[in-house]
Amino acid sequence: MQLGILGLAKAGKTTLFNILTSSRQDTDKFSASQKTHIAVAKVPDPRLARLRDLFEPRRYVPATVEYYDIPGIQKGGGPQSLDLAQLRTVDALVHVVRAFEDPELPHPDGSVDPERDVETVDLELILADHEVVERRLERLAKSAKGGLSDDEAREQKLLRETVLPALEQEKPLRDIELGPEEEKRLRGFQLLSSKPILIVLNVSEDRVAADRPADLDSSAGGGGSSRRVIVSAPIEDEISQLSPEEQQEFLQDLGLEEPSLDRVLRASFELLGRIAFFTVGEDEVRAWTIRRGTRAREAAGTIHSDLARGFIRAEVIAWDELLRVGSMAAARDQGVLRLEGKEYVVADGEVVHVRFNV
Repeated sequence: MQLGILGLAKAGKTTLFNILTSSRQDTDKFSASQKTHIAVAKVPDPRLARLRDLFEPRRYVPATVEYYDIPGIQKGGGPQSLDLAQLRTVDALVHVVRAFEDPELPHPDGSVDPERDVETVDLELILADHEVVERRLERLAKSAKGGLSDDEAREQKLLRETVLPALEQEKPLRDIELGPEEEKRLRGFQLLSSKPILIVLNVSEDRVAADRPADLDSSAGGGGSSRRVIVSAPIEDEISQLSPEEQQEFLQDLGLEEPSLDRVLRASFELLGRIAFFTVGEDEVRAWTIRRGTRAREAAGTIHSDLARGFIRAEVIAWDELLRVGSMAAARDQGVLRLEGKEYVVADGEVVHVRFNV
């Protein structure tokens, strides 16, 4: 999973990136980096941690997410203000939106308005997509003189009649309905406004315990291709540097049950329809990331291609059921370890042991 963190300058993007990935990029409020930074975040998962405590393995490997910290977008800068090469390769976008006041650092537009900034960044993505689509239509128009293939004709119709009108109405492509074949046809263009997006509202300390993004007088959003979460990046930075005991005390004082950044990582998974299954043993306890709806044989292939090639059966048990019985051997003895075939759809949080023969 790869996600690009973007937003207007001084919204708190790099602070969020640093906390998620334990990086130490410069976050001076009066200067800004023009480089894209890349780092990996380990996904905290209490279920996996409890399995680790049960098995006491030599290796512990949580799921990971790769984040790209993109330089701040300049309003009206068009495609030139975006790191297009990196943004087009990511699976989804994380838009950090300023929702805090700072008298030392006035907002470039003179006031803090999260909804306006969401629309501003969406417009920059739309403009970049519009340029790509227009260039492609121009090339197809030239090719049409010699006759278009059936595939090219369908592509031209989709771009001209569906995609371009949406962009010209300043509508992100993630908000238009497309059939599976149309989505597949557009995938190769890597259009930015079609990518799923997570809106992270970066608030002041006194707002971080707000229950819903709607509490900030902005629409909650959250269709299938978008989500919203609230964080206070400076406070999260403080929390990340405390011991586990101190963290809990700090969180209680703020009225939070967990670090807000756990919600960012969880929302990243949900946004892309990802889940995790686990493998356990004395050597290793590990999380594996798959798409929701993945069948057992394909899931086995994420561990190793040989397991998919020689797949026989999968031994499956829910993580909490395994904790209850205490071991895989006890699960077999008590008849709670299920045998599933290659078409079985793996569920979130299941422990899977693959039987195979190559």
